[in-house]
Amino acid sequence: MHEHVFVLNEEIRQNYPGYWDEEARVSHAVAQLDKAVAAGISTVADPTVIGLGRDIGRIKRVAALTTMNIIVATGLYTFNDVPFYLRYRSRRMTASGEDPMTEMFVADITEGIAGTGVRAAFLKCAVDEPGLTRGVERVLRAVARTHVLTGAPVTVHTHPATRNGLDVIQVLTQEGTDLAKVVIGHSGDSKDPDYLAEVADAGCLLGMDRFGIGMTPSLERRADIIATLCRRGYADRMVLSHDAACFIDWYPHDVTKAGNYTYIHDHVLPALIERGVTTEQIDAMLVANPQRYFTPRSP
Repeated sequence: MHEHVFVLNEEIRQNYPGYWDEEARVSHAVAQLDKAVAAGISTVADPTVIGLGRDIGRIKRVAALTTMNIIVATGLYTFNDVPFYLRYRSRRMTASGEDPMTEMFVADITEGIAGTGVRAAFLKCAVDEPGLTRGVERVLRAVARTHVLTGAPVTVHTHPATRNGLDVIQVLTQEGTDLAKVVIGHSGDSKDPDYLAEVADAGCLLGMDRFGIGMTPSLERRADIIATLCRRGYADRMVLSHDAACFIDWYPHDVTKAGNYTYIHDHVLPALIERGVTTEQIDAMLVANPQRYFTPRSP
């Protein structure tokens, strides 16, 4: 439910392309996705949006070479300000009276992205440690308005250490968002089951992600909190993922740990079973909950 194929700074890649080999990177991505298919994974949701180097043309090439179903997103990733392209564009400039971002996101969902014919199926934005800065709140509200207009579900990168999933919920509620269609991302970073229960009780899904990419807390601590929440009856409020990428240029290449989409099957599921999590609860987190998230509501 939260996997990237590529995370890139496209301006750097285009202007300083020495580290990039298009054919090699596409082939590597296909091989990594094929390994996941062989492990029994049929679909990944890729929340790579503006700010993370989204290139749907490239993803379309990858998708054509693998049987993995890749669900793509629209939205904008920032921890502080909106890009200058949007800073001086306001709702007063649009015929609909909506924020220009909302019009952009709606078009990605209803018409397709950049002439590729591929439509986004969900929305992504971020609220990290700086909190609801002016730019971040503007993006969050544009995402919420797009959800209201299209019904597309929402994933929000959050910072559990500051419990800001609750701030996200407050803004989304003000905008009329169906919280059952919201994943509060990176919830697996939290060591506080009471905070996570409060987020789940509001109706949201908890994104228990970042498995196997070297982030703290450890596998054991992450498995512990999932098992605790399962015992409390929240298996229907969690989804599992790695937040991995076949390639990410944020880090030096020799330390990049990328593309291991089978870590959950190889390591996490055995750890959960060892802690008493049932097959039915695992199926809920990996199958039923994602299906419910992406199933459109009846009018």
